[in-house]
Amino acid sequence: MAKTINFLTTYKGSLLENFYPAGWNFKKIDRCCGLGPKALLKPAKFWNKGFKPVPVKDVAEMDRRMGEAIADQIEQAARKGHELALILPVGPMGMYAHVVRRLKASRTTCGHVTTFNMDEWSDPKGNTMPGDVPGGFEHAMGEALFGPLGKFTVPAAQRNFATRKNLPTYAGKIAAIRSRGGKLVTVYGIGRACHIAFWEPQIAAEYDSDDAWRAQTHRLGQALHPLTIEQNALHSFSSRFTLIPCYANTIGPGLFLQSDFCIGGADGAYPDRGAMWQGMSLCVTLQHGPSRWITSSWMPTRPGRLFFMKQLAGPLLPDAH
Repeated sequence: MAKTINFLTTYKGSLLENFYPAGWNFKKIDRCCGLGPKALLKPAKFWNKGFKPVPVKDVAEMDRRMGEAIADQIEQAARKGHELALILPVGPMGMYAHVVRRLKASRTTCGHVTTFNMDEWSDPKGNTMPGDVPGGFEHAMGEALFGPLGKFTVPAAQRNFATRKNLPTYAGKIAAIRSRGGKLVTVYGIGRACHIAFWEPQIAAEYDSDDAWRAQTHRLGQALHPLTIEQNALHSFSSRFTLIPCYANTIGPGLFLQSDFCIGGADGAYPDRGAMWQGMSLCVTLQHGPSRWITSSWMPTRPGRLFFMKQLAGPLLPDAH
């Protein structure tokens, strides 16, 4: 392995001192980043036996594989006559076209499905923008999934969005579906600061134990970490950070860590530029081990699949461009 120097050992006194979450162990994070594909994909003791990371060659393959995996869950539940609670993200968006294609081809109607959008932009009090405004997650889901499904779509009354009024009802609705024999499936992406939904790393400081942190079902008006805002500026707002709210409503680990199956995706690589933004996030997710300071580190403890661009597996080495 090429020799590298970790300058974060000297970050105290710099502008980064109060920027990175207080509970991040830089040596452990750096070790994960230098593992390389073989070691990174070796099952760790904390991995669920039903968890599997799946490398893909490009974004098109990842969109297809994730879309097929979501459609599999919807079709399986329909065949068994079971309800399905489906927690959904806004991104990666390309997967939804494959969900639509599959369900139309199999003529599977989504009357048995109840969807829960995992988050939404908000103000500090949890107030969200109207559902028909471009840039909002409700609008995006209508354009990518619910509208294109046509007569096979999820009934409007069974679509849940993370508004101030509705988000607190998620836990009860999901519990009711599961009590009737239904299944909970979460679809997710991994944030730059290793969030799931907008469950940010700094939230960990508010709890004395992992158990207390894990019990939390949602947050209204959660302040976003600067890395989250910059991530979204790069891939969702054409670099225009002035349009991005500094707060969001979000589900918490009390919901997504109860999932019967999870479908994850990490596509933050730009092969034509030799660049990426999600390599560290993926490596830490897979091999760091559960920590409330790194939300995504808990996802391997649940059964499911995590699809990722193979370049993200590293080893992550410096390279000037």
